[in-house]
Amino acid sequence: MIPNLGISGIAHAIQLAVAPVFLLSGVGAMLAVITNRLARIVDRARALERVTHNDPERADAARAELAIVARRGRVVSWSIALCTTTALLIAAVIASLFLGAFFGFDASVAVALLFIAAMAALIAALACFLREVFLATATLRFTGATFHELSKSSKAPK
Repeated sequence: MIPNLGISGIAHAIQLAVAPVFLLSGVGAMLAVITNRLARIVDRARALERVTHNDPERADAARAELAIVARRGRVVSWSIALCTTTALLIAAVIASLFLGAFFGFDASVAVALLFIAAMAALIAALACFLREVFLATATLRFTGATFHELSKSSKAPK
């Protein structure tokens, strides 16, 4: 039997769901940023593939960079998967809140466990994202030197 919640009961359930909904929109924005990075990685990989086939002099350097780009792609893919998992878990939190309110059962343990799992997935996703950023900046080149080499140089601007 479904309990009669009334407007105040439904309003309370909506109030409880507002914070996870904002979190869900933030995760969606994060997914947009990460998928944009994946698109740039794919574009770079395609350009490097063309170099390996069309320019024998630069083929070895292109293959070396292609290996790093492939690694970046794997790390970004993990980040996307973890962000998507986070979004699914947050959606499950919201659904659990409404189901608990609508059917009149205590969903607090399920909500807490789902939220903890969502935060763990988000932390892992952000760690993967940070790793990809480090990989990207480590291979970034300015006038033949890597970003890392230039930052250690005494000629670098302070």
